[in-house]
Amino acid sequence: MDAQTLVDERGELWLALAPLWLDREPRETDYQRMVEVIERHDLSLDELEWIFRLELAPVLSRHQMSVASEWRAFDDHKLMRQLVAHNLRLKGWRRKCWLLFSGLTTMMTRHRWNELMHRVMAHRRTLSE
Repeated sequence: MDAQTLVDERGELWLALAPLWLDREPRETDYQRMVEVIERHDLSLDELEWIFRLELAPVLSRHQMSVASEWRAFDDHKLMRQLVAHNLRLKGWRRKCWLLFSGLTTMMTRHRWNELMHRVMAHRRTLSE
């Protein structure tokens, strides 16, 4: 997959989910936007989990750990470049390595992710009723 395809397929989703890694708790509007974007991409909960663990967490957890990190917002262009570069290299041993360490890279945002998944499931239930 090339860089432009990654941006076209995942860019909106990646940027919508990035606030999970900020220094503040996501606002209600952040969660609403995340749910809306997730629903536009029509992904299963399992697919979302893999995106969270393998595509996003390895890049965004570095921002959380960095002393000079952006704490309140991300530079979308810089972040997109980092996410694309990471995901273009996410093959073979790198993929297995990140999978192995995904518990560590998601640990600080897991509670936010769980809250988001509860909201996605509730939204999907209301649509099916």
